[in-house]
Amino acid sequence: MATVTITIEDAAALGHDEREAIIALCAAAFAEPFDQLFALLPGSRHILLRVGQELVSHACWVTRWLQPAGIAPLQTAYIEAVATAPRWQGQGYGTLVMQEVAQQTGNYELCALSPAVAPFYERLGWQHWRGPTAIRTDTGLLPTPDEEIMIMRTPQTPPLDLTAQITAEWREGELW
Repeated sequence: MATVTITIEDAAALGHDEREAIIALCAAAFAEPFDQLFALLPGSRHILLRVGQELVSHACWVTRWLQPAGIAPLQTAYIEAVATAPRWQGQGYGTLVMQEVAQQTGNYELCALSPAVAPFYERLGWQHWRGPTAIRTDTGLLPTPDEEIMIMRTPQTPPLDLTAQITAEWREGELW
């Protein structure tokens, strides 16, 4: 039986082959291109799960500043590119990666993501943000009514009203 290993790497420390493997994994899992992953997520931290030498599952996070109404912006680990290779899905590898995410991001004030498959995150304790969402821009707030956001509380999370508005800073690519 092959050994399962989990490593955590800064994007800047990843070699060309590792970056290409992550892009290929995400593209296969989501059936869409991920060529711009590293350009759109500067400063990201990556969790890599391998079975033997094969990259099987991945997640990363970037620091963002989410602001629930009435609260100062919260330093948030915004989770991205949670993916497991199609032939390995349903075997618990994505869960292992997300458990590692939770351990690695405990110093943040909040964790958040925009889910592709909400029930997966629900069973891991993530909660739906039920209030309105918007992006902060130089000219004001840009409402994002069609976005689905989920949060995971950390030991640093203040009391939250999940029905209040939540905003994030504008960024290139996907806003949420």
